[in-house]
Amino acid sequence: MRGFTLKGTEGVRLSFDPREPQRYNFYVMPNAKKSPTVTLDSLGCKLNQAEMQELAAQLAQAGYKIVDTPEKADIYILNTCTVTHIADRKSRHLLRLAHRRNPAARVIVTGCFAHRAPQELKEIEGVELVLDNEQKMSLLQLLDNDPKQSSPTPGLSQRDNGRRSRAFLRIQDGCHNFCAYCIVPYVRRHEESRPVEEIIARVKEKVGGGFKEVVFTGTEIGEYDNDGIDLAGLIERVLAETTVTRLRLTSLQPHHISPELIKLWSDGRLCAHFHLSLQSGSATVLKRMKRRYITEDYRKAVNVIRDWLPEAAITTDVITGFPGETDAEFQETLKFCREIRFARIHVFPFSPRPGTAAATMPGQIPAAVKRERSRQMLELAGESAKSYRGRFINRTMEVLWEKSSGGVWTGLTSNYIKVYTRSKEDLADKIRPVKLIEIYRDGVRAT
Repeated sequence: MRGFTLKGTEGVRLSFDPREPQRYNFYVMPNAKKSPTVTLDSLGCKLNQAEMQELAAQLAQAGYKIVDTPEKADIYILNTCTVTHIADRKSRHLLRLAHRRNPAARVIVTGCFAHRAPQELKEIEGVELVLDNEQKMSLLQLLDNDPKQSSPTPGLSQRDNGRRSRAFLRIQDGCHNFCAYCIVPYVRRHEESRPVEEIIARVKEKVGGGFKEVVFTGTEIGEYDNDGIDLAGLIERVLAETTVTRLRLTSLQPHHISPELIKLWSDGRLCAHFHLSLQSGSATVLKRMKRRYITEDYRKAVNVIRDWLPEAAITTDVITGFPGETDAEFQETLKFCREIRFARIHVFPFSPRPGTAAATMPGQIPAAVKRERSRQMLELAGESAKSYRGRFINRTMEVLWEKSSGGVWTGLTSNYIKVYTRSKEDLADKIRPVKLIEIYRDGVRAT
């Protein structure tokens, strides 16, 4: 599979490389002479993507020119992730690589790793500035007020007439759950829900810019609450006051699911896709994880969704090898995942995060055992995903087409099935119905 490039907000381009599935690159197309050049890299979650889309748009509007490689940049900015030790390692690698390829570039680090361990990042050769998550969105002001920084030429940002399909929009930030394994509450402490009117304005802006799908993201979007308006109220307002073609939500928790919320999906613009974090199918492991639900709560949430939307995709995350996890507890997780019949399972071997309760728990699982359990869970994940996709063979479904490679187009259905088809027509950013004919690669092939 090859990577793709997706052009977006105000000259923003999002690039994805399947060899590095947690890495997303945002570039602003060059359009101003003698302006500082900038490269922005982002690792991690969809919330990071949303924030970098915002920052990239700010830079474009201010006249900065952003290039796709650090070698050509006056400034290199990395938005980091720290959810696993692998994410930390990728951040350190990218920073060293950027400095090695372009020693003259100013290297700036922000994001969750920067929030958690700023001193560690400051000690990496070439790193000039480390900003925590609360400083991240003030980066443009810091650059503009920096006497070492030559001023960009404002007002020269051109409207991007390129392809637009999916826009990520941050509606909420912050978490106070403090699950035993999770570093996020330590690096995103400030809880905030953006005002409803601001979100509606941003959705209208995205729609006016040609985006067909808007994705609501945040640390805990199910906890959205602004002036007494909860997530359901926000969705109702957005559907009533905008013409957005598709509206998709990121991760929810089982206790966020209610009949009142799910009934909103009677509006077909809401994507029939729910990402419900599971982490473990063992009640005893969930208790040690300090999750806010047990398996029975999770099962009830799934039933609420399927009673109203029987064909909805339910996807999840599972951690293998949590401290103290016995073979029997792992088998409980496998059994539970088979029962739920997930459309997709993201599998993560447990990664101890400094300062979290799980990092020092007794019963740390050997790496070899975590790998074997991950292998078994990934095998089940593949079977489950294939079974879900198979339910839609010989069905006609609408697909939002995104990219083409060698004449083969790929896109997503509302319920998050990846679809491949051949077409000489330029399908980019168009929603077109196709007939799904067979399981193909990580999705289905269509005519």
